[in-house]
Amino acid sequence: MKTTRRTFLKSSVAATLGFPAILSAQNPNSNLQIVGVGCDGKGLSDLKEVGSHARVKYVGFCDVDSNRFAKIDQLFPGVGHHSDFREMFSKLGKAFDAVVVSTPDHMHAAVAMESMRLGKHVYCQKPLTHTVWEARQMRLQAAQSRVRTQMGNQIHSASEYRTGVKLIRDGVIGKITAVHSWQRNSGNGYTKLTSPPPSGPVPDSLNWDLWLGVAAQREYAPKVYHPFNWRDWQEFGGGTMGDFGCHILDPVFTALELGSPLTVRAENEGLNAHTWPTAETVQYVFPGTAYTKGQTLPVTWYDGGRLPDRLLGQLPPGQELARAGSLFIGEGGVLMQPHVAMPQLFPVEKFSGFSIDKQPALNHYHAWVEAALNGTETTDNFEYAGPLTEAVLLGNVATRIPNVTLSWNAAALSLPGHPDAERFLRRNYREGWEIKAV
Repeated sequence: MKTTRRTFLKSSVAATLGFPAILSAQNPNSNLQIVGVGCDGKGLSDLKEVGSHARVKYVGFCDVDSNRFAKIDQLFPGVGHHSDFREMFSKLGKAFDAVVVSTPDHMHAAVAMESMRLGKHVYCQKPLTHTVWEARQMRLQAAQSRVRTQMGNQIHSASEYRTGVKLIRDGVIGKITAVHSWQRNSGNGYTKLTSPPPSGPVPDSLNWDLWLGVAAQREYAPKVYHPFNWRDWQEFGGGTMGDFGCHILDPVFTALELGSPLTVRAENEGLNAHTWPTAETVQYVFPGTAYTKGQTLPVTWYDGGRLPDRLLGQLPPGQELARAGSLFIGEGGVLMQPHVAMPQLFPVEKFSGFSIDKQPALNHYHAWVEAALNGTETTDNFEYAGPLTEAVLLGNVATRIPNVTLSWNAAALSLPGHPDAERFLRRNYREGWEIKAV
């Protein structure tokens, strides 16, 4: 059998990583057998995009609401339905290779950790998890199980973000001295509630107990939690930071090769015990890297209408900041990376003759499928997505203890001297839904 350099490198990498099931090595015509957990909303689009790969075959769909199968059945008819992912996993056994996780945030880790412990490859929606501790466990479990993973912040592979990353890495605006990132949405903008509302009857189609999963028991309230407004609630979602942090801060982490922050501090408006603040500013300090100026780098996040001073961006008169995005402040200029549009360079007069080399878009979903089939690696795997998610969720920890600078000991997963904040690094799991540490 003729061995090319490419096939040699593929097999060598796979052997080094101990990859458990490179299907193409066993049968070049085999499909990747996938199950989906969460079948409408973002789950529908995830399954549609993953399923557009010619070698994907769906063998199970799971959703706690039986009304949410109709659309996916039109796209991929004849696939079995399940309400409990645990029962689906048990029933299918070795008949599936990979899992697409598109549930509310609070259930990401429960589904994904069980999947990886079974040796299944995982595509998981952003933010990777609901708590910092879970993000760490996901990264460790992926490495231990030697499976192929991808976080669902698909903009990571878009032309716009890839172009911005290349400009920063090419040094077009010099070393970076600070970053300002923002999203105008409010943390509890979907419901505008600050406490649980009166309960109502659970729809016949919904298994409310399974929807709650790891979360503490509470009464169902129509149009408040399921199917989408859970994002407002601290028990289930992450507000604007959780919803958009892993998108907007992704090119910041990728371009600058950031890791764990040193400190984090938050200020906010509208903080309460149930939903996320209406507006906040979160200030991080990261260790400097090869792409930054000095020993540390300040990164500031704004949401709920709070914005950085447009003068920081050296924008021309009449031009406003993008609705969402980041300003990279460099020694030799500023790059504004909108969410999602092509980057812009300022001051305009300095870069008027500069031609931006647009990078091609990649298929974020197919990259994961190819990695699972061939033993290649994704650029948004849990080794990368775990630390990014940890940093994002540390912002949500800090905003619950506002106006206090928290030092982060990443190795020990601790906030020394602040047990009041440290308790938000993980959650209390409902009996029977505990997630074991790696």
